[in-house]
Amino acid sequence: MYFDVTDASFEVDVLHRSLEVPVVVDLWAPWCGPCKTLGPIIERVVDATEGKVVLAKVNVDDNPRISQTFQVQSIPAVFAIRERKIVDTFIGALPESQIRAWVAKLTPPKSQADMLIDAGLANGDEAMLWQALDLEPANARAVTALAGVLAETGRGQEALALLARIPETSETATIAARARLGGSIPVVPDDVGPSVDSHEATVAELESLLDTVKTDDEARQRYVDLLALMGDDERVTGMRRKLAARLY
Repeated sequence: MYFDVTDASFEVDVLHRSLEVPVVVDLWAPWCGPCKTLGPIIERVVDATEGKVVLAKVNVDDNPRISQTFQVQSIPAVFAIRERKIVDTFIGALPESQIRAWVAKLTPPKSQADMLIDAGLANGDEAMLWQALDLEPANARAVTALAGVLAETGRGQEALALLARIPETSETATIAARARLGGSIPVVPDDVGPSVDSHEATVAELESLLDTVKTDDEARQRYVDLLALMGDDERVTGMRRKLAARLY
């Protein structure tokens, strides 16, 4: 899987994320023939790393600031970012074998902490995640995985304390939102049927909070957290606009 990056999200989704895992940035455009050739290949190769490397895609037509940052003169242009720095790059649609070799150089060998995290996630073993964190207290994967477990099991304050150790990403922001909300997330009653909109209760509460978000810090934080839990729901953009209109 890959995620789309914009000028607005580049700092968090690429630079901050690169502190945790190497990020491959694929700059492309809909009119670019070689981009269409490269796209599926690089997606397949990065997917095969099983999360050791992640792929960010940038439509250069819609995001000129990123293109300027990388000083892109032709596309497709692919950059590898690690710890907020460009560590490698290539231009054009290379054969899959070359792309696999290029991506393989970005994949670090697994540490003992990494192996504990993998086993802990696979087996649902919280103790292994704690062991990984003891070995590497700032390991972002360990922090994120364990914070997710703590948030899901009602230990929100512990989760938030862990998340404070690492830079925020879209994933950790969602975990933090769940940790703050705890058991107070609105849900649709079970007896209304399986086809009901799963976010109906959330949207209703968001609408009810709008009158207080400007003067009530807790209401404003709850509004933002509820939006985070809605993920890529198409209504999120509209609800963010409503929040901005009330605040400014």
